[in-house]
Amino acid sequence: MEKMNVPFFKASIGKEEEDAVVRVLRSGWLTTGNETHEFEKEFAAKIGTKHALAVNSNTSGMILAMDAFGVKSGTSVITTPYTFVSTAASAVHLGADVLFADTEKDSYSISPESIRKILESEKGKNVKAIVPVHIAGNVCRMDKIKELAREFNVKIIEDCAHSFPSRTPLGMAGALGDAGVFSFYATKTITTGEGGMITLNDDEAAKRITAMRLHGMNRDAWDRYTSTKASWEYDIIAPGFKSNLPDILSAAGRVQLSKADLFFEKRKVHVKKYSEAFSSMDFVKLPPDSEGNAWHLYLMRLDLSKLKCTRNEFAKELQDMGVGISMHFIPLFHFTWWKEKYPDFTAENFPNAEKHYQETVSLPLWPDMTDEMISYVIDCVRKTGEKYHA
Repeated sequence: MEKMNVPFFKASIGKEEEDAVVRVLRSGWLTTGNETHEFEKEFAAKIGTKHALAVNSNTSGMILAMDAFGVKSGTSVITTPYTFVSTAASAVHLGADVLFADTEKDSYSISPESIRKILESEKGKNVKAIVPVHIAGNVCRMDKIKELAREFNVKIIEDCAHSFPSRTPLGMAGALGDAGVFSFYATKTITTGEGGMITLNDDEAAKRITAMRLHGMNRDAWDRYTSTKASWEYDIIAPGFKSNLPDILSAAGRVQLSKADLFFEKRKVHVKKYSEAFSSMDFVKLPPDSEGNAWHLYLMRLDLSKLKCTRNEFAKELQDMGVGISMHFIPLFHFTWWKEKYPDFTAENFPNAEKHYQETVSLPLWPDMTDEMISYVIDCVRKTGEKYHA
């Protein structure tokens, strides 16, 4: 087998994105302006929400959405330890506490049953929001989570960093709770390099986010300098943040948005090839799947009882053969700061999340992968499994 180098991810960027960015560069308006406002309108129409508010990252979006729904000192949010650190850290930045619910046994999604236990406990009395994370694009059991939110009168802020475009029987991810927060980071299903979007229907929350993403100003630069009521005057309604998305990035985002469904169809073709091949390998457990899965990542789960190696050894073998891999995610209870903040935040208390972590490898999955790349990755997984088979 001749060695290939297959990167974990490569963004699908073409001349259309280049032309859009150059057009904005030549326009004379580089920061947040009409291009971003059009991007917001198009994204809102895609998701099916009244508002879509562009920000410079999912992290900023999460902080802003939490702030708009009352997350602050003396309150708490419920989320999963099986996520990127920013999901939980956003609440901490606002002075709030974080309560962690384990994942489901057979998926990476947060467990509604675990959420209920927290909400019914003494520490659940100050919960302001549940933050489900749609890991790899596979949407959480939102019907159950919505029932819990109604029963206990808490908000739902979806972490949709992986879940665009996720179409479910209940609607699009990002329109299933009180707010959805998306990521346009370099490796996401559509990208602006860095960036994100908040989707919601609540007018008051949208007004708050609009001001807070730009220093707490009641008017943005585009409004101050180009509207029919152009004026240098503005007011500060709160000590806000600097989280706006500039037009240069929004121009690329609009083009990426127009290609999102095409990208999705390409990923699904790759996923089908992976799963068909892996279904005959007894040391591989196929990723969890449900209606609406955006297939942002392919999380290959290893049946370690069939192997004489650890997940890390298996992953290193793939890397040595030129296959770019990653790990999604290192649970937060493995990190020093979180362990110090919450002494009982240990792997033993989150057995499902820990098990998923120990057995999972993220394989390359991006739209422009060739058939040869997919076949090579499959062959490398097969060869590694044969080498270490128990």
